[in-house]
Amino acid sequence: MKDFTLEIEYVDPKKLKPYAKNARVHDEEDIEAIRESIRVFGFNDPVGVWGKKNLIVEGHGRQLAAIEEGLPLIPIIHLDHLNSEQQRAYRLAHNKTAELSFWDSKLVRDELKGIGKINMKAFGFSLPDFLAPEGPEQTEPDQEPEDDEEDAGYYGDERERTFDAYNLHDYDPRNVAGPYDLPILRRCDYTPGKLIGFNYLLSTQARDAGIHFFIDDYQFERVWNTPGIYVEKLLDFPCVCTPDFSLYMDMPKAMKIWNVYRSRLIGQIMQAAGMNVIPTLQYAGADTLDWCFDGIEGGGTVAVSTVGVMKDPQARKTWAAGMERALQQIQPKTVVCYGAEIDFDFSPAQVVTIKARSFVE
Repeated sequence: MKDFTLEIEYVDPKKLKPYAKNARVHDEEDIEAIRESIRVFGFNDPVGVWGKKNLIVEGHGRQLAAIEEGLPLIPIIHLDHLNSEQQRAYRLAHNKTAELSFWDSKLVRDELKGIGKINMKAFGFSLPDFLAPEGPEQTEPDQEPEDDEEDAGYYGDERERTFDAYNLHDYDPRNVAGPYDLPILRRCDYTPGKLIGFNYLLSTQARDAGIHFFIDDYQFERVWNTPGIYVEKLLDFPCVCTPDFSLYMDMPKAMKIWNVYRSRLIGQIMQAAGMNVIPTLQYAGADTLDWCFDGIEGGGTVAVSTVGVMKDPQARKTWAAGMERALQQIQPKTVVCYGAEIDFDFSPAQVVTIKARSFVE
């Protein structure tokens, strides 16, 4: 390989050309983490490009994050010392070699203890299984731990990380209802005219639409993992429906309860931040109807979806049974129905039907 010197150049990220067959996939959660890194630390890692058209060899995620962040210029380095085959191979090798290393959990914990102001949860450093606890330190045979030392140190640290991972700091046992302690959602009187999917949160220019979660769970699981980051962004919109964590008929009851609980707790966090929060009705079969609406204050606006139920007679029957129970128990003033219009008597509630993706985001 010839001698070469890397020189940094600054260009508009929109003028870089992504590689059409890039095998490394970046989802919205990944891009958001890169954006947060740029905000906190700056753009410190130049994008590697090749050829006169600035074809990206490595740095596709950083380019997307820079565009979404609105950066006018970013640093790049030219990898023109690579031939065509080498640049293809390096694109794969650059990403794969990072997967071959691993973390020293003890050293990670030690480093995190010295970081106080920077939110490391935004970069994935809060999962209990990632920060697996060590065994207790060994003591000399003639030494017994003092009572006030047993709960000190790593035990307290790990407890805090567990609380963070399950959002237990946001749970208020005085603000729950029903046999499963579902967080209470206060009445919301706001009725949206438009709804846009959470998956467009970072890219949409529409600020007159509410945000819904009637999408696949993987696209919004990050809201549960780092609610603080997304609540701040959702404040730009007039209202938000609570996350529609899936309930399926064949799910264990414990999972159904867990997903309703998570939706309500996120809704409570959103309401505490001052947002108009519309409770999403979640149910799946008769075994959920005795508890799934507990904690939703009556007389306001609720949201429900008909996506996926219109073509299945049994699904429509299950949907209707749950809706009838919701009307009896919650007595909402307005039902926002997202999806196709359905033949159902919502009276005495008013129904507002919003077709799925009925406007350009």
